[in-house]
Amino acid sequence: MTATGRDRHASKSLGSNLHARIKQARVLMVGAGGIGCELLKNLVLTGFGEIHIVDLDTIDLSNLNRQFLFRNEHIKKSKALVAKESAGIFNPNVKIEAYHDNIKDPQFNVAWFQKFDIVFNALDNLEARRHVNKMCLAADVPLVESGTTGFNGQVQVIRKGKTQCYDCTPKDAPKSFPVCTIRSTPSQPIHCIVWAKSYLFTEIFGTSEDDAPELDHSEDSENAKEIANLRNESQALKRIRESMGSKEFPGLVFNKVFKEDIERLRSMEDMWKTRKAPTALDYEDLLKELPSVEKNIAQKDQATWTVAENFAVFLDSLSRLSNRMEETRANADTGNSPPILTFDKDDADTLDFVAASANLRSIIFGIEARSKFDIKQMAGNIIPAIATTNAMTASICVLQAFKVMRADLAKDKLREQLSEAKTEEELIKTKTDEEYSKQLSKAKMVFLAPNGTERRVTTEGLSRPDETCPVCSVAQSTIVVDANRATLNDLIEDLLRLQLGYGEEFSVNSDAGLLYDPEEDANLRKTFAELGLKNDNSITIIDDADEGARVNLVLHISEQELGSEAKPIDLTQKPEIPLKPRTAPAETNGDSRPIVTNGLTNGVTNGATSGLKRTADDAGLEDELIRKKGKVAAKPDDDVVVVDDANDGIILIDDD
Repeated sequence: MTATGRDRHASKSLGSNLHARIKQARVLMVGAGGIGCELLKNLVLTGFGEIHIVDLDTIDLSNLNRQFLFRNEHIKKSKALVAKESAGIFNPNVKIEAYHDNIKDPQFNVAWFQKFDIVFNALDNLEARRHVNKMCLAADVPLVESGTTGFNGQVQVIRKGKTQCYDCTPKDAPKSFPVCTIRSTPSQPIHCIVWAKSYLFTEIFGTSEDDAPELDHSEDSENAKEIANLRNESQALKRIRESMGSKEFPGLVFNKVFKEDIERLRSMEDMWKTRKAPTALDYEDLLKELPSVEKNIAQKDQATWTVAENFAVFLDSLSRLSNRMEETRANADTGNSPPILTFDKDDADTLDFVAASANLRSIIFGIEARSKFDIKQMAGNIIPAIATTNAMTASICVLQAFKVMRADLAKDKLREQLSEAKTEEELIKTKTDEEYSKQLSKAKMVFLAPNGTERRVTTEGLSRPDETCPVCSVAQSTIVVDANRATLNDLIEDLLRLQLGYGEEFSVNSDAGLLYDPEEDANLRKTFAELGLKNDNSITIIDDADEGARVNLVLHISEQELGSEAKPIDLTQKPEIPLKPRTAPAETNGDSRPIVTNGLTNGVTNGATSGLKRTADDAGLEDELIRKKGKVAAKPDDDVVVVDDANDGIILIDDD
């Protein structure tokens, strides 16, 4: 189809005004995976004028079944760069820019986000989603958030001050496994799989299991004495690793983890008073059964292997991986660093080792063994990604973007009419805001879910922002700072007290911690440069007044040399800082400690929890460390992984 033909049909379908707006639009798409490939194709075919793609990931073999912009020859290449190349063929008139970078890099600051008319999230990472949500709020740019898991999909339009943001609703707590459960008292297949993948495999072929994110090494995960024993076991296994390549190596490894360690556990009688004790395996006994095992048993990935079959696959994969390690050591220039292997669910050698080891572990503890196919899904932290779900979700993203852009058109048209009528600016602002809200209400929260053999699309109206949300309930503005001249005292006295009317009870916080409060004034004479407050950093002001306290104020720093005659800090635009909503008394859990239910996301509380500390729940949510007077809290975990016990321990996460 020619460009003229393409434009003619699109103009008729969308309307000339919206179509013209789309052709001029500058959009950002974060993530070029399952949803991203479909979304980019839709954006390009729709004719969006300029599209920027940011993705840190590279293409893997497992992506090819659903990320159709990629081919086998693209494996190990940048998703963003290849997506640009492939999608550009669909419509050469669209300008595409690609960045093989992390969206959290400093170059992607608030000013950079402000260049876009709309942002699309196609991510699989909770922290990255929260970051983009925060940046879009700061830049006052509409965001279309999306995600899929198997047959389920969701699309949400986020607009500052108009709708709920991504953090207005609570998210599932991060999931980690206590090391004592994984190493001493497994009760589910997933426990044995994590042990095989994050402990045994890494101790023999990779780095220490201390680095494994799936394992919780906190001293209170069960008891410190047992953790010390487990560390001694790790040291013994490392010594066995040094014999790799010898004839004795397989027997040393097997007897260490499947016999000696198990016998030590059995000797702890108190541990087995309420649970079945494990049964150790013997290397020599299983060797006698090897002749009866089918040679290609590892290829039967849908079958559940017997003890002897798992033993055979364990020995074979151990040999293959040992040979690879020796070849890597001989051929690779690793300097003083020893060669290592990493687990890959699409690597037959590593998958066979983890599957066989996990099943042998399960058999020892009386847990049901699983097929290699099932273990691949669980070890890879995935459920099968559904290409059609990604396609449908991506199409809904674009349809919702149309509604956001129509709201912008209606607002601009009304502003033009009111300006021609010489209406007062304050009334123009009020009327155009009302019109925008009216048009934006046509956008919906969209859910895609299975309904028998068919898909069901359900919608609900966009909700107003949560007044207690610590991310979108804050006021925001930008300050231009001459970092070598401006002091913290300039910020406190001239800007906050004189210009913005703050009283005595407030604090100033940065990502590094508390900078100022009435009892902490040691930093007042320090410059922004001395305090490490650089370009694109932000500071948060928390109003602690007893009466009439205002919501948190986030000030984004734009570093610039100002003339000696000018003030060292310039407020670009005076923000509106509403009062904090009244909050009900905190609930208690029976021991006078308050229960705080609204999670913290960007390191600063909303003032409602000052002086209080959240208690950790049984799912493994980390305590939110309250710093000086409870005003600065620790950041959340990077990843969220939900273990669905109803699905036999399969780990569910969003598609990448």
